[in-house]
This record gives sequence, structure tokens and C-alpha cells, in this order.
Amino acid sequence: MTTWLFDLGNTRLKYAPLVADGQLGAVHAVAHDDAEAWLAALPEGEVACIASVASPARRVALLDALCTRFQRLHRVSTEPALGPLRIAYANPAHLGVDRFLAMLAAADGRAALVLGVGTALTLDVLDAHGQHGGGRIAPSPAVMREALHARAAQLPARGGDYTEFADDTAPALTSGCEGAALALIERSLQHATTLLGQVPRLCVHGGGAQALRPHLSAHDWVPDAVLQGLARWHALRIA
Repeated sequence: MTTWLFDLGNTRLKYAPLVADGQLGAVHAVAHDDAEAWLAALPEGEVACIASVASPARRVALLDALCTRFQRLHRVSTEPALGPLRIAYANPAHLGVDRFLAMLAAADGRAALVLGVGTALTLDVLDAHGQHGGGRIAPSPAVMREALHARAAQLPARGGDYTEFADDTAPALTSGCEGAALALIERSLQHATTLLGQVPRLCVHGGGAQALRPHLSAHDWVPDAVLQGLARWHALRIA
């Protein structure tokens, strides 16, 4: 049975097949700003598992397209508990499915702080038993820049290299927005350590994380964390 996993985010779609032993095959990524091209690139198979945090219109477009290519569709949503993971939210619907799946992938018997950087920057703490201790949501550095540019058009929306104290506006904006994110991450690591009684491993994923990685403390880079969580969801719920 051919099974494909689909992670529909706010800017792009990532998808991969399940191969031997429930592992991910080659991961594909396509931006969905072109309303036609991203749907034309979709594969065909028997089973599709879909996680989406995108707009309803994009989600419906994807589901409609997959209906013509797959025999069965499974739309994944956040659950209060699955496998070793137990989420802290009283209402599971309030926790984004991308965060849920990234935590499911990280729940491997080790304490973790899961950092996702996309449109939003999210942080979630897990103890070694998979108990979620809660999290944070903030704008990503890119969204901070865009918001400043929207309110003050003379401030450039992009450009400039990170430095601790910049000597021009563009690098000062980069340093300020990325520095704000880095400070939040470091503070979260400190408080997670206090909460857990040990230093958690930092698990990092998301298309916006690359700019921050050179400035982070030791971490695990898990670029396909949501798809890995989907693979684990499939093993626990479907296989």
C-alpha cells in the first residue's frame, strides 16, 4: 500500500512517502503561492495523511486535489494523548497540529524543548515521559521585520547581517528581530531546565530556523519534524 504524508504550512507544502519500516522517503517541498503549480506537482497513491495549519481555502484546495489521486484520506488533528505524548492544553483544538506532531516526533524518552520557526516561532517543553509542560508562541523574526515595515515603510523589510551591535539600519533590524527570538529561546531553555530538573535537548525545525541556528546553543536539527510526527501518527493510528 502506497502511503504519502502531507504537511501543509502557511507558505509551502512538504510531502514524502512512507517506505520500509515506516520511515520517510525523499521529502519534497513546493511553495503554494502559485495556485496552479503546487497542486499539479502532487503525487498519486493509495493513502494520504494530511496535517494543515494553512488557510481554509488552501486546505480545501489540497484535499480536493488529493481526492482525485488517492483512495483514502486521513486528516490529522491534535489529540490530548497519543503514544508517549500527553499535551498540556485542556482543549486540544487550541494546539496547532504542527506543534502536536513535532512533539510526537520528539517524544523519545528524553526531555526536550521543541522549537519551530515558520510564520510563528513556537516553543514547547516535554519531560522524559512525554508530558507536555506548555509552550510559547511569538512572531518569527521575518514577521517582526514585515510588521515594522508595514508600520514604518522607511524601514527595509529584509536585508542585513546579524551582529551584536550594528552600524546601519538593515543589520540593526536583523540583529534586533533575530536577537529578540534568540533571547526568548534562551530564556525558555533556562526555565525548561528549572521545570524539568535537567537541561533538555533543543529540537529545532522550520524554514525560518536556519538564520538562528549559528547563534543557538547545541541543538538537534530536525527539518522534517512534522512529517516525522506524521509517520509516527500513522504507525500508531493506521498501521
